[in-house]
Amino acid sequence: MTDVQAHPMDQFPVRPLEFDRSKLATLDPVWSRSSPQFSVFINALGVHVPYFERYLIRAMGRAKDEIQGDALLRDVSSIIGQEAHHAKNFIHLNKALAKRYPKLAQYEEGAKAYFSNHAKTDTLKKLVGFTAGYETFTFLAGLIILDNYDEWLADSDPVMKAMWVWHQVEEVEHGAVAFEVYQHLYGDDELYRKWMIVKALSHIAWETTKTYTHMAHVEGWLSNPFKALSTMGFCAKMLLKLLNNALPVFQKNYHPRTHPKVTCDQNSIQIAWRRFAHNGGDVLEIDHQKMALIMSGQRAPSAYA
Repeated sequence: MTDVQAHPMDQFPVRPLEFDRSKLATLDPVWSRSSPQFSVFINALGVHVPYFERYLIRAMGRAKDEIQGDALLRDVSSIIGQEAHHAKNFIHLNKALAKRYPKLAQYEEGAKAYFSNHAKTDTLKKLVGFTAGYETFTFLAGLIILDNYDEWLADSDPVMKAMWVWHQVEEVEHGAVAFEVYQHLYGDDELYRKWMIVKALSHIAWETTKTYTHMAHVEGWLSNPFKALSTMGFCAKMLLKLLNNALPVFQKNYHPRTHPKVTCDQNSIQIAWRRFAHNGGDVLEIDHQKMALIMSGQRAPSAYA
């Protein structure tokens, strides 16, 4: 990658990042002071996602044998690399969160079994189609979260902020790959693509809502009816944001690469973070001072390299 201001989906790299497990182990699960509800929502969303990422790796690995074209094969290898590192780091986070939330291990095991079983039994078309449907929403979540950084992430734990900014930048970078694989192999079946989007959102909504409800209960946010209404309303609002932003994907000529947020209106954090990481900056923790440095566009000094 020679020009980080170019289209973020062009020749995106694999970054083998590993976040500090000891700091994750002692993490306060309500890690965002900017928006405590957001921290619990994104924790809940993240519980099943590593196991989807393993499903994606299986799907893209099988699809490689059917793909013709060096550029797409290169992108498939890169998405596999990025998602492998995502899964590894967020499984470590889940282990830390399970100390606080009694049902988390059960939910995580259920997600693991679901995706593992489907990875073995789904047809190639289902593997690719469901992956493309799911990636619709991880891509959109990347855009939404980065665009709401000040409201949800600005004042938050430095390791968790770093993990989620990294994760969302990379979800945007590889946001078109599964879609392009589906188009390459099954592009004449638009109805199936759209059905997989509906199935993916239904799965995301169910897994996230049940886990968020459990976490909110443990935090004591459901004991007061007014607090409970606000708490569950936040979850509903976030899922509706995903649905609303997904409406364009049902159009026949939709393509993630032409989304205005990755063409004419790239998020400034995304551009600055990619430049900082590309120049050797340390992105494993992001406090206020580090974010100011990232956004300044200056090369990282040795203390941050």
